[in-house]
This record gives sequence, C-alpha cells and structure tokens, in this order.
Amino acid sequence: MNNGTDSFFSLGYWPSAGSFGLNNDILATNPINLSVVIGVLIFFGKGVLSDLLDNRKQRILNTIQNSEDLRGAAVNQLEKARARLRKVEIEADQYRVNEYSAIKREKLELINSIYTTLEQEENKNNQTLRFEQERAINQVQQWVLQQALQGALGILNSCLNTELHLHTISVNIDILGAMKEITD
Repeated sequence: MNNGTDSFFSLGYWPSAGSFGLNNDILATNPINLSVVIGVLIFFGKGVLSDLLDNRKQRILNTIQNSEDLRGAAVNQLEKARARLRKVEIEADQYRVNEYSAIKREKLELINSIYTTLEQEENKNNQTLRFEQERAINQVQQWVLQQALQGALGILNSCLNTELHLHTISVNIDILGAMKEITD
C-alpha cells in the first residue's frame, strides 16, 4: 500500500503534461492546490496587503496624532479654565471682602443712626415729661391755692363780722393807695 506523500513526491505517478484529467487522490492534490493558491496570494497580494497595512498604520498614526492634538488643546483649555477660575476666585474673595466691609460699615452707620434717633427721642420724651410735670405741678399749685383761698375766705367770712370786714377793706385800700404813691 502506497502512502499519499510517496505518490506526491514520486514523478512516475504524475500524468504527463499533455493529458488532462481529474486526480481523485485528495492527499496528493490538496497540498499542491493550497501551495499554488498561497503562492499566488503571496505574490499578488503582497503589495495589496502591504498597502492595506500601511494605510491602516497611517490611519492609526493619524488617529494618535489627532488624539494628541485634541489632548493638547484640551490641556490648554483646561489651563485657561483653571486660570479663569483662579481669577474669578480672587475677584470673588475681593468682592466678598469689599461687600463684608461695606456691610460692616452700613451696619455701623445704621447703629449710629439708630443711636442718634434714640437720643433725640429720649430728649423729646424728657422734654415732654418735664413739660407735663411742670403743667401738673402748676395745676396742683393752682388747685391748692384755690382751695386755700376758698378755705381762707370761708374762715374769714365765718370769723369776720361786718364792722371788722369794713375796717379790713379800708386798711387794704389805704395800703394800696400808699403803694400807688410810692410807684408814682
């Protein structure tokens, strides 16, 4: 029994070049067909495959370069954004300090204004209180004087008779006349 590889290497088994026929020996024909197909593919496909690989390599390199460019632009934008953020933070701190100072100043002004207003109101209240006290004292004095005069008149009327009353009136008239002469 012959081996399939023996028949492949043996030249006596091969039919002559002038004849055409089918070789049914699978082990003998497949390696030949495969080697021919692979050889043709390598010979003709080498340039195409090389071009495909070069194109793929160039696309990958372009993609990497674009990515690097985009990353660089993103880093620049990030640095600019950070710089703007720092600037805004500084401005916010300054604004916060200025506004805090302004609020503190306005607070002091408001406190001073309220203090002044309270002093003015207290002075007005004290003046009103003094005025009311003086008015009440005057009213009490008038009432006491009126009561004293009424009491004195009541006592005088009960104690004086008509003759004593006329004599008191005449003495008082004489005193008033003497005072008039002194003033003239």
